[in-house]
Amino acid sequence: MKFLISGGTGFIGRQMVDELLQQGHYVGIYSRQPGVAARTAVATYKWDPLDGEPSVDSVHDMDAILHLAGEPVAQRWNPAIKERIRASRVDGTRNLVNAISKARHKPKVLVCASAIGVYGDRGDEILTEDSALGKGFLADVCRGWEAEADRAAWFGVRVVKIRIGFVLGRKGGAMERIAPLFKLGLGGPLGSGKQWMPWVHVNDITRMFVWAAENEVSGVFNGTAPNPARNSDFTHALGHAVHRPAFLPVPGFALRLAMGELGQHILDSARVVPEAALKAGFQFQFPNLPEALADIV
Repeated sequence: MKFLISGGTGFIGRQMVDELLQQGHYVGIYSRQPGVAARTAVATYKWDPLDGEPSVDSVHDMDAILHLAGEPVAQRWNPAIKERIRASRVDGTRNLVNAISKARHKPKVLVCASAIGVYGDRGDEILTEDSALGKGFLADVCRGWEAEADRAAWFGVRVVKIRIGFVLGRKGGAMERIAPLFKLGLGGPLGSGKQWMPWVHVNDITRMFVWAAENEVSGVFNGTAPNPARNSDFTHALGHAVHRPAFLPVPGFALRLAMGELGQHILDSARVVPEAALKAGFQFQFPNLPEALADIV
């Protein structure tokens, strides 16, 4: 198959490119700086989601587009950053779908990233793909993001939206920042530690995107492992994996002081499970947290 990936130079995107190349697929990626992003056996196309539509030629004759691009959420928010977070996802997806609509030979499928932030702060409620959506900035961004992806169906393209959880992996993401702290014995729960963390191993989220492209599925899938963990259980498991204690809590007020509005969202609880993916036959390589962390650290 011929795959085109937006966000192909990011943490998940790099892994996705590797996976597809190993399987013998044609791979192209979008990049704001194609020369810098150049990789052997990977085609590069210039596109910044905030600067309008990609070229129609880039989507022409592709089999699948895997859309991951978006401004990083893990930074201190201000009005300008929040607008970039929203625009890169909502307006960026609109720009991509507009290009798809103009292509003479359109892709068969668009697999678009979304996020578990769409559910908001829900305590201990078990959240499946059929659960009501939440409230707040991130939930509103995800609603708009998914709605723009759905427009591709108007043009005969199969659409899949994957709501990604907290991604665990070796070469990037949040683990790159927090694992060194835990190895120094400086890890601990955030706030009360009772909030649920819907996590997923990077290998599994990568495989889920490719699986969604290769199989006749559509709609929403939660991109999280089958067994979410409370934050306190996650910190205990990570401390055990690195053979260090993990008992230094970060008070909620300190997190909000350090991270502002994002600090409150970090304390949100979302007990998300991948009911639709399991029913459709997707098999996780890392369904349980201890094995996932052991593989990573």
